[in-house]
Amino acid sequence: MLSELTHATFAKELGSPFQLECAATPLTLELVEATELSRAWRASGRNAFSLLFRGPRQPVLPQRIYRLVHDRLGRLEIFLVPIGPDSEGMRYEAVFT
Repeated sequence: MLSELTHATFAKELGSPFQLECAATPLTLELVEATELSRAWRASGRNAFSLLFRGPRQPVLPQRIYRLVHDRLGRLEIFLVPIGPDSEGMRYEAVFT
């Protein structure tokens, strides 16, 4: 369940691929960063954190909820926001509070 996942869960998966399940053409996003945003305890039972994914430069995905599939974490529905390209591809951010 997504609400049970934490910064530590994703930090272990840095560099691993996440397959975008809903794309007409198979698309892979790589988890390139997991950052703790706050050490303050949240009512959700976890600290806030963000994830940074990188995918191909094109197509640019609009912000919305996407179903991602990971070998160890399974199927996850994550709200992704495009934050712009870097030298290696398009970057997307997900924030968990």
